[in-house]
Order: sequence, then C-alpha cells, then structure tokens
Amino acid sequence: MWPPDAEKPAVCYFKDDGVSVTVAESNADLRLLCSNNGTRRAVEFHPLAPRLSISDDKAEVTAIQITLFPNQGFSICISVHHTVIDGKSAVLFIKSWAYLCKKLQQQNVVVPVPSLLPESLIPCFDRRLIKDPRGIDMVYVKQLMAFTGSDPNTRSLKVTIPVAKVDSNLVRKTFTLTREDLNKLKHKLVLVNKDQHPSKQLHLSTFVLTCAHVFICLVKARGEDANTTVTFWVPADCRSRLDPPLPGNYFGSCILAEFAVAKAGDFMQEDGIAFVAEKLSDSVKGPKKGDAIIGTEDRIARELEVMKETGEQSIEIAIAGGTSHFDFYESDFGWGKPNKVEIVSIDGTGAISLMQSRDGGSVEIGVVLDEPQMEVFTSLFVNGLNDKENTSRPLRTVLRSRC
Repeated sequence: MWPPDAEKPAVCYFKDDGVSVTVAESNADLRLLCSNNGTRRAVEFHPLAPRLSISDDKAEVTAIQITLFPNQGFSICISVHHTVIDGKSAVLFIKSWAYLCKKLQQQNVVVPVPSLLPESLIPCFDRRLIKDPRGIDMVYVKQLMAFTGSDPNTRSLKVTIPVAKVDSNLVRKTFTLTREDLNKLKHKLVLVNKDQHPSKQLHLSTFVLTCAHVFICLVKARGEDANTTVTFWVPADCRSRLDPPLPGNYFGSCILAEFAVAKAGDFMQEDGIAFVAEKLSDSVKGPKKGDAIIGTEDRIARELEVMKETGEQSIEIAIAGGTSHFDFYESDFGWGKPNKVEIVSIDGTGAISLMQSRDGGSVEIGVVLDEPQMEVFTSLFVNGLNDKENTSRPLRTVLRSRC
C-alpha cells in the first residue's frame, strides 16, 4: 500500500489480513488444457486466473482461484504482484502451502503451524537485511513513474509496464529439452566456439543452452526483418549477490534484469546460436557477489530507455517463471505431482516460461505465438536438434544445471 504520509509504497500486514480465494467451475476440456502435445488456445486459460485488486493506494499481493472441472479434476491458479514476489518466492509459497496440506492429511492435524515446515521452506520477511544507503528505492519509484507517464506528484499503485493486448488467435504449446538434446546443443556450440573464439570460455549451462536454442527459433518463426532490433532479458537472482547476502528463503522480489541487444540478422546467420549463446553467457554472469546494487541508478534508467524504444522495428524476448531449475512440479498437496504447470501471463508479455519438467530430468518450455508462427517454431525447434553436425563427434563434458 501507499500510506498518505509516505514518499514510497510499503508492504504492509494487518491483523486478520488474508489472501482472496475464488472457487469456480468450468466446462472446458481439462485433458486438452493439460496436454503436452499439440497447441491450445491461449485465451482458454484466462478464466482460470484470478485478477489482483489494485487501486491508487492499495494492491493485492496474491490471489488464488481453484477451478473445478466436473468429472475431470481441478486447477489451482495463483496470481502474484511481481513488485513484491519474484519467481523464486512464488515457488517457495506454493511448495510451502503444498507441504502443509500434505502434512495435514498424513498427521490429521486440524490447524497448521509454521513449525511443520522444514527450515528451507520457512520464508524470511525481514526487509532490514537489505542495505540501501544511496536511496536506490526512490530512484526506482521516480523513474518508473516517469516512464509510464504518471504525474510524479500523484501517488498511485496503478503504475504498470504496458503489455501487449492478447490476441484471440494466439496458441500455447509446451516443448521439452532432454539431457540428450542439451548435450547435442552443447556439442555444437563447443565446436563452433573452438573454431571462432578458442580463447573464450562460454558459460554453457542448461539455462544458456535452452534459451539460445529457443530464442533462435522464436526470432526466425516471427519472420522478422534482418535489421529489426532484438532485446532479450535475463532475470538474475540477487540474493547471494548483495552485501551482506540474503538467505535463499528471503521472500520478496530480489532480481535484476540483465539484457542484451542485437539485430534479428544475427540470429538468422548459420552460427546464430553461437552468437546468442555468447550474449547469454555474458548476461547470466551478472553482477559479482556484493556488487548487485552498484550502478543500479544508471541500470534502471538504461532498462527503461530500452523498453521505451521497443516499437514496430524492435521486439523483446523475456523469460517468465524463473529458470530451468525451478521445480514447480515438486509441489505435492497430497495427491501427487500436478499433471501440468503453466505460466498464463506469458501470452501478454511475449515471454517464454522455463521450469524443470515433471520427470525432473528435462527442461520444459512454454511458448505462445500465433498459429502460423507456432508451426514454423515447432519445425525449427525439432530440426535444430536433429542437425547431423550436432552429433558428429562425441562429447564428454558434463552439463551444469544452473545459471
């Protein structure tokens, strides 16, 4: 909320506060919505997602909707305000809730208590741990208000980054990269890098390999002109990079958006995946430990300027849902793993979603495009993995699973 006597918003909790929960019913085909094969209309997921209530002085942090599909099953959808909750915190919330539900069933406990949670799932809410001697918070508030065209003298929590209107023709599809697929991509990149930049060490993690392959397919599928500017954003968790570092279970929004700018033609060249992998490799390194807040004033201005320049001659590619090691599927409420996890918001932002697959051994990628583009993307995604030169020589390097 934004108290009338405060110069900036604050996260507030009052006695008897709670999370709004909506219970709904749907006649949609749940099996189709949960399918890993084929495309699904993006708009079909919208009725399942609750909307956050936002006014000038108050904004909901979390809202939940449980939708029953008679004789089929049910869905649980959680909407979060990203000013307060980042992807890592969202996973922590869901896993903690699921853990307590499962324990209640196993132990016949009537009222859940925090002590039931293992230490790794107990959230840390202490904002005093973040040191901001230079007032970066106010820089962010003022720059964001200016970016959205809001009156700097008006206090309003309705300030949002504009997103594209969701087209009813958009379709959603899930893709998977197995360990074997990732090794093929790494093999190719190691060979190309050895020929072109033998002295440069690339950070070829699962995250970099996945994003490089997907970003190449996205730009080509969209049929962009070679001179179109492409900006791709990479989220960086800063908990361990602050001074002093924050605990891994810090509950809030503690990320920086690393970004790189290129031309669509760079993605379309024969070794485009090597170019993108190099850009991503540099981006994921992000700030060093203890340096996450240094230079943030300039960073905020630069990021907002890049967003402002995005128009007809430029496109953005971002990542939602975190990274390839986010394990949403490990959220067991007592009925086993969920059959399907989707990040609904990507159809309005042009982002892709990444998470650990249900079997835990692969990476699951969510993509939203219009139908003709999705057909091209699917062909590029599959053919890019079947390229013979990817498997012409054996590779014995062990993949790193985290960025």
